Amino acid sequence: MVNFKQKQGFTLLEILVALAVMGLVVVVLAKNSSTTVANAGYLKEKTLAHWVAMNKAAELHLSRTWLALGEKSGEEVMAGRQWQWKITVHETPDPEVRRAVIDVTGGEVWGSPLTSLSVFVGRP
Repeated sequence: MVNFKQKQGFTLLEILVALAVMGLVVVVLAKNSSTTVANAGYLKEKTLAHWVAMNKAAELHLSRTWLALGEKSGEEVMAGRQWQWKITVHETPDPEVRRAVIDVTGGEVWGSPLTSLSVFVGRP
């Protein structure tokens, strides 16, 4: 015969502890998901900014002109967004080569660059 008087189950305390642990797991998963989404947006912006910088570098190489020292800036549209770029040309130890640093930021106002790319251009 089966003894039904010794039924075993969870106590109220055990159920509350289990619910607390599950609640913490849900909070951690939600926070990780929002961080992942934010990082994906940042990486997309950074990638597009780098493409703008690479396009400017290609233009410098294809122009086949000797780069003047100093800064020049402008705007580009890529992926339906406005990007600000600034090119700073520096001398190098080799008088036949110049270094151009291309900084790109998003938005209308110049801020901290999303990407910075250095290229070396020789005298044509």
